Amino acid sequence: MLGSPADSVACITGITNNNEVNVSVKRLLCITNEGNAGVRSACGDLQGWDVCIVDSIQAARKVLAQQHYPVGLLFDGDGSLEHDDTDRFLQQHHQVRWIGVFNVDLLHRPQLRHAIANHLYDFHTRPVDTVRLHHSLGHAHGMAMLARSTPAHLRTATTRRIDGQSVAIRRLRAHIDKIAAVDAPVLISGESGSGKELAAQEIHAQSPRAGGPFIAINCAAIPPSLIHSELFGYERGAFTGAAKDKPGLIEAASGGSIFLDEIGDLPLDLQASLLRFLQERTIYRVGGTRTVAVDARVIAASHVDLPKAVAEGRFREDLYYRLSVFPIRVPPLRERKDDLPMLTEIIFNKYADEKSPQLKGISKQALRAMAQHDWPGNIRELINRMRRAMVLAENRLIMPEDLELAPQEDAIILREGLDNSRGSAERTAIWNSLAKCGNNISQAARDLGVSRMTLYRLMAKHSIAP
Repeated sequence: MLGSPADSVACITGITNNNEVNVSVKRLLCITNEGNAGVRSACGDLQGWDVCIVDSIQAARKVLAQQHYPVGLLFDGDGSLEHDDTDRFLQQHHQVRWIGVFNVDLLHRPQLRHAIANHLYDFHTRPVDTVRLHHSLGHAHGMAMLARSTPAHLRTATTRRIDGQSVAIRRLRAHIDKIAAVDAPVLISGESGSGKELAAQEIHAQSPRAGGPFIAINCAAIPPSLIHSELFGYERGAFTGAAKDKPGLIEAASGGSIFLDEIGDLPLDLQASLLRFLQERTIYRVGGTRTVAVDARVIAASHVDLPKAVAEGRFREDLYYRLSVFPIRVPPLRERKDDLPMLTEIIFNKYADEKSPQLKGISKQALRAMAQHDWPGNIRELINRMRRAMVLAENRLIMPEDLELAPQEDAIILREGLDNSRGSAERTAIWNSLAKCGNNISQAARDLGVSRMTLYRLMAKHSIAP
């Protein structure tokens, strides 16, 4: 039974007539309760395949948590696929090309038809045409290899999530291109609003897990009393109101990536549980006594200085080193001001349905004012200012005042005014000091707290004769 609790595993390396292992081995995970003999009977000889046979969905989960199989084979002779657990398993591991083998009398069942239509690469009915089955397996493996071998820049050229052409952004994208395909934890640092989640999404989109789920969690937004059960799930009866088992968000990310934003705010007891998951790839649900294998990549982010938090005892040192296998930094907006024209155009087009009817674009004065601003709120501040300006602007173009930014000309005037005020005060102080001491340069310099040479230079600067 595919849904049975048994979890025996039999791995056969290259089932062949002569028991020799082909050099170009292809990996196949087979879920069946018929064992090796049943697989041979239905499939014939699988020369060149490294076959792992398990007799339950639970056992398949454990195997996939430890090893990648590009192709999977499901034998269902009694309708065992008609379970929510099986449907959830196939959805979580949809990056595997699943091929089904069924008794023909089962195909009228709606739930099985749904599983075939939504989760399987191909299916066969018994008695199996072994030639056609071998073609299906070979084609599925070939497609899986093509998907994994396509260069990241070609695979995701149309799905970039980080916009911009500045040096800082090109450097960030190049870094992401290198680490995305490596299935290891990533730690993203950056200021609030700089786009850390977009970086996490791009890492996921360029990885072999791109077809799997991307689960984002803000650790600072979940109450401490709920975060453990939200992340790890709970068993029926674990606490009042736990009427049935509930998988946690980490389980929901199986086959994909889980993004833990603001991980620096995670309580210390949960940090220990997360460390256990990173080390063993298994979790315990709240109230549970058995481990649950989960195949999910962890991407974490924080705007706080985690090494400082480690030194202060607010963050586990061992967890920090587990997470920061690949540390990357998202640059703040003030370091990528060359991207402002492109970003404002993207925001303008995205929220065009919100703008006032007469608004046609953004003025050069506004762009100059934006270039002078330091953007402490980063991209989030830019979006907020642009959306507000697009609604409230009364002219055809967005002006600096619509963005609540001082025009560049005003900034220059203000700076010149300060310089003039400073020079006037400096000139008055020198005049008064010289008059007080009867033009005695040495005494005036002592009164002003400067050297005689400095005083001479200041007098020349302000055209004051000795």
